[in-house]
Amino acid sequence: MSQLAPWASDPSRSRGRRIDEPGLACEQGYRIDRERIVHCSAFRRLVYKTQVFINHEGDLFRTRLTHSLEVAQLARSMARELQLDEDLVEAIALAHDLGHTPFGHAGQDALHECMRAHGGFEHNLQSLRVVDLLEQCHARFDGLNLSFETREGILKHCSRAHAERLEHDEPGGVGQRFLAGLQPSLEAQLVNLADEMAYNAHDIDDGVRSGLVTAEQLLDVPLYRRFRDDALAEFPALQRRGGRRLLFDSIRRMREALAADLVATTQGLLRRHAPLDADAVRHAPPLVAFSAPMRQAGSELKRFLFSALYRHAQVKSSTERARQVVAELFAAYLQRPDEMPGEHAAQPRRERAVADYIAGMTDRFALREHQRLTGRVLFADAA
Repeated sequence: MSQLAPWASDPSRSRGRRIDEPGLACEQGYRIDRERIVHCSAFRRLVYKTQVFINHEGDLFRTRLTHSLEVAQLARSMARELQLDEDLVEAIALAHDLGHTPFGHAGQDALHECMRAHGGFEHNLQSLRVVDLLEQCHARFDGLNLSFETREGILKHCSRAHAERLEHDEPGGVGQRFLAGLQPSLEAQLVNLADEMAYNAHDIDDGVRSGLVTAEQLLDVPLYRRFRDDALAEFPALQRRGGRRLLFDSIRRMREALAADLVATTQGLLRRHAPLDADAVRHAPPLVAFSAPMRQAGSELKRFLFSALYRHAQVKSSTERARQVVAELFAAYLQRPDEMPGEHAAQPRRERAVADYIAGMTDRFALREHQRLTGRVLFADAA
């Protein structure tokens, strides 16, 4: 690891863990967090959870696991240039989607509707719940007992109502910054934008691979076209060969340019604000950022993906059926809690127990359970 900048999150100055673990050196803290995350069952289940396409729709589409690995790689590379703590960045990146439901945002939206009268459902909060409570890996405590800084980075968004509940249960904890209007660590800010970079880049690839987005449509996106033109200028033969090699090279150039822009812009902001340490970062404005032109170009790309891919009729058809699967599973388990494993069925807050169980499912397990409990198959091609 490179020498840390003064404003980086130094593990020796961590705010620690909720439960003290004698013999665990502070300097190892974020590395230990990363190892605990990689070895937990929620992390393994990400391999069969949807990013955009339902798991059975193709072996080469991104899943929550491959997405998390791409975010970790991007964030760690940039952290090294910025002299931030690479282990903390990687831990946050690998854990940020642990609470995602099956079927991506469709599953989350459906579960939120089911839980609307019971506190709602939000995947960032669920990721925190996974690492704080639901994982059963240690004899002494529930959850993974991660460092404060890792837990804070996992909680990317939080409503005031949820933050107040978190503050009540853990005064001065991970909910406080949302109430006080403070920023998270630079490492957490970096992962937030690496997440955006990763899904913008790989959703172009998956969209073309699926046939729902064409190479011609992409030429209407200035950010992509710029790097596609650069690739052709350097390698004119790609015009004849075209296909995936040109797509991959264009996406690679775009991803590298986004990373370079973010690093340069962030370095400029750090020089301007010159925070004395990691705590001063919390009282500054956001310091990890893209330049204004790159931010605008990225917004145009997101709008394109929203209209051309996420709202495509085929994707919408799958997501509507996915929402139905989740809603019907929720109703079935609520009515027959004995259909769940004993540790879930025994929980006093039945609605939250059902939400925890469904959120932990993979796409294919949810489909099997839905068929078992209802006798119907909503995704015939997955049966």
